Amino acid sequence: MAALKERKVAVVGCGFVGSASAFALMESGLFSEMVLIDVNKEKAEGEALDISHGLPFAKPMQIYAGDYKDVADAAVIVVTAGAGQKPGETRLDLVKKNIGIFKSIIPEIAKYNTDGILLIVANPVDILTYAAAKLSGFPENRVFGSGTVLDTARLKYLLGQHLSIDSRSVHACIIGEHGDSEIAAWSSANVSGIPLNDFCEMRGHFEHEKSMKEIAENVKNSAYKIIEKKGATYYGIAMSVRRICEAIIRDEKSILPVSSIQHGEFGIEDIALSMPAIVGRSGVEGAVPIRLSDEENKALKASADTLKEVLKEAF
Repeated sequence: MAALKERKVAVVGCGFVGSASAFALMESGLFSEMVLIDVNKEKAEGEALDISHGLPFAKPMQIYAGDYKDVADAAVIVVTAGAGQKPGETRLDLVKKNIGIFKSIIPEIAKYNTDGILLIVANPVDILTYAAAKLSGFPENRVFGSGTVLDTARLKYLLGQHLSIDSRSVHACIIGEHGDSEIAAWSSANVSGIPLNDFCEMRGHFEHEKSMKEIAENVKNSAYKIIEKKGATYYGIAMSVRRICEAIIRDEKSILPVSSIQHGEFGIEDIALSMPAIVGRSGVEGAVPIRLSDEENKALKASADTLKEVLKEAF
């Protein structure tokens, strides 16, 4: 196997999400080399050319279309390939189609690269993260999904709007499935260390239950709303991919709600879903304990059970 280039990334899949992610990664300045791979080689070549033409306004970088052999020395391999979510379709509806696609993609990647990090972005991301870990044979810490990083950003954005504050000062996360059974972990939410309900009251909001339910529903339905209006979601997830790659390449030890295989935490075993984790150069470096109410804990287990049922049928 080739020695890894610490500043090389491969993006597998050049649809809306893959192309937007490649553009966001070019803008980030994190990498000096990026290879784009797609079943439609001409599409990959077109995207590589289009993104490369912006390099005079960014940092020097080599961007090109390639084949699976070109992932051999990539430090991070971002997998966005898969069928997209259609209007009215849930992420879990995609599962059989995309597991089939992964059965051809992941072994090809593993044939050439066994030392990099596999970042799974295609949906349903939790099921596909589990499938990628099993199909690749990579250590589990180096196979994880974008999970609820985007859902969490949506939650912070909506809370920031609700409270008329900078969303970066909001500390809250979505856990569980990246999908319909996701949970807003309100019990541990705060604004710069101030419990969320206390801060809401400081800002003149007192109907906590109603607001929490409304905001959580809006987060959960965000993708459906965007897909209905413009056909696909890609900018938000592209920024999430960029954020995760920053944590990896800079070895930031950032705490992000990525999707990884659980082993007994909160009574959940042998399924991938999102919980806050320390993310650095070696991937997922450890789980972060999070305070949950009994109701949230119960909902998290139900989310895991939902994913297990789907996995049993599809993989």
